[in-house]
Amino acid sequence: MRRFTDARSADTPDEYWLVEHPRIFTLGQAGRTEHLLAPGDIPVVRSDRGGQVTYHGPGQLVVYLLLDLRRAGLNVRTLVCGIESALVGLLGDYNVEGSLREGAPGVYVDEAKVASLGRRVLFICKRCARALRLGNLLGCR
Repeated sequence: MRRFTDARSADTPDEYWLVEHPRIFTLGQAGRTEHLLAPGDIPVVRSDRGGQVTYHGPGQLVVYLLLDLRRAGLNVRTLVCGIESALVGLLGDYNVEGSLREGAPGVYVDEAKVASLGRRVLFICKRCARALRLGNLLGCR
């Protein structure tokens, strides 16, 4: 991803990547190791994205948007709000009531956060990862 972003020009087409990571915790720029409750044998990696601690693992769809915000006519806030609203709508299509919370980024079902957004803005280009938990809530099998 870093290679793609570093090699981009104003003419590089935008891309999105759909991935499933092995079990891993990432610490964003605001993340501290004391925020890890019980990592066990799960690797912990520091990331240049915003945010704190995020778990990724099997059963979780991660979407990376690699796009030029200026060319798309978007700003970060518009993009984030649009993605969160789209995810609430997607959940609704499956008869699951998702919600947004003032001052708490992400998408929630009842009290559980089911989607989170980590982002990194580089110049005009934007790397954005949206993680949607698909049956791998911690402590649940």
